Amino acid sequence: MEDILEMFRSWMSFLPKITYMNIVEIIIIAFLIYEILLWIKNTRAWTLLKGLVFILVFAILTYLLRLDTIMWILEKTALVATTALVIIFQPELRRALEQLGSKNLVTILLPFDDTKQTNNFSEKTVNELVRASFEMAKVKTGALMVIERGGTLKDIERTGIEVDGVVTSQLLINIFEHNTPLHDGAVVIRGNRVAAATCYLPLSDNGSINKALGTRHRAAVGISEVTDSLTIIVSEETGRVSLAEHGALRRIDDADSLSRELKGLLVQEESGSRFKLWKGRQKDERKTDK
Repeated sequence: MEDILEMFRSWMSFLPKITYMNIVEIIIIAFLIYEILLWIKNTRAWTLLKGLVFILVFAILTYLLRLDTIMWILEKTALVATTALVIIFQPELRRALEQLGSKNLVTILLPFDDTKQTNNFSEKTVNELVRASFEMAKVKTGALMVIERGGTLKDIERTGIEVDGVVTSQLLINIFEHNTPLHDGAVVIRGNRVAAATCYLPLSDNGSINKALGTRHRAAVGISEVTDSLTIIVSEETGRVSLAEHGALRRIDDADSLSRELKGLLVQEESGSRFKLWKGRQKDERKTDK
């Protein structure tokens, strides 16, 4: 037994020593690789990755077979091809950075926007949204309502017309009524107010979205891919109510289900207000010190 243990120790001596920091680094790298592959799979970059694998296999075979001319061509075109890929996939890269910037951890550590969401999301606003959604669903009035959460929607708001009105079911129904000036596009809801209407949303290029769904649903998924917003969709064709969040679309069957989903935002507002109140207290203390 001692000989076996000694042999085992001699084999282990050839392996590098693994410390706790090495384990942490392995976990971080594995997580990053997983997130990158997940991002690639959900975008057009998945096709790009398969093309790159094919080119890599071709380059290895060229090197093994010593095809010097082809290797020289690949080396000279590699830099140009890399630059071209960055230009072609610029929208996907920008979207990935926007998703990274919208993470709650980054928002908490780097609170750049102190003026956002002056009015908290209230239960009255939830009831008005639920009532408006299902009133429009009954008569098959198409609607698209984007609720701002942690990440700002100022860029989306600038594409529309400023409203700055208190959220009521009557206001929302009037906005999306057919043949009215503001019915086309989406509304942005910030806190208890309708910030803007007729806003343009980025369309999702996710190939897994049901082809039977129209531009309104694709736009709702698109904005949920680049921000942490919650979007209510009322289908003009079927009258169905759906929610888009984190790049996913799910159907809402009744008013109670939608109310439960929206009331989840109230809990998030209360938990997030502690940090805002702490920041406000700091500002007040600095004022009194002066």
